[in-house]
Amino acid sequence: MPQINQISEIFISQLFWLLLVFGMIYFVIGRGMVPKIRGVVEQRDAKITSDLDEAQRARDEAEKTESAYRERMNASRAEAMKLAQAAKQAAARDAEERTRAVDSQVGGRIAEAEARIRASVETAMRDLDSVAAEAAGELVAKLTGQGVPADEARQAVKAVLHG
Repeated sequence: MPQINQISEIFISQLFWLLLVFGMIYFVIGRGMVPKIRGVVEQRDAKITSDLDEAQRARDEAEKTESAYRERMNASRAEAMKLAQAAKQAAARDAEERTRAVDSQVGGRIAEAEARIRASVETAMRDLDSVAAEAAGELVAKLTGQGVPADEARQAVKAVLHG
């Protein structure tokens, strides 16, 4: 094979070009592109780190805001409960005052009614004597046929009713 015989003649030339091409690739990629790639990677890492820090700050702020909101809500609930309790107490006092007013009105009406009833009873009792005397006189007249004077009938009814 003639190609194997030529190796010694072209080996040095091929080795030279091989080293020259690899050297150029090394300098172009190693010295030109790798630093740019490293810069981009470092920039990306810095951006990720800053984004994570910013997210953590936002989370902390959100937690502070939420805790402040909960505190305000708890304070508002407590205030609402106080107001509701005060309103209940005011309503109870108002109802009690109304009840007292109605009780006093009803008490006055009851006293008036009792006075009217007493007056009616007294009038009826006074009239009862005369009515009973008349009835007794008529009864005696019907039963015995004799008339009884009105004064005697009144005396008899008084004696029986009043002892």
